[in-house]
Amino acid sequence: MERIAFHLEIADGKREAYREKHEDVPEALEEAYLTSGAGLETYSVFEKDGHVFGYMELEDREKIRRVMESSKAQSDWNEVMDPILEDGDGDMWMDEVYRMK
Repeated sequence: MERIAFHLEIADGKREAYREKHEDVPEALEEAYLTSGAGLETYSVFEKDGHVFGYMELEDREKIRRVMESSKAQSDWNEVMDPILEDGDGDMWMDEVYRMK
């Protein structure tokens, strides 16, 4: 089981919009993740003061990344999120530096 995480920042004044959009995540996006073959078991998103932290447990990180890069459902979701999120440098993935065993 692989564990991956990411960090994003919400644009100033868009925090409520971000939270509202996540009250109704499109089924097509969830379905794309679940049928990706990545073996996704856990996917959580947390937000505090405009900082977003996402966490996944899955079998194959490359398969979920391919879905995030190429699926229509992800592309549609990105269009919704683009005006809400800061335009980062594109490197949102975080390195795991510690895991308590």
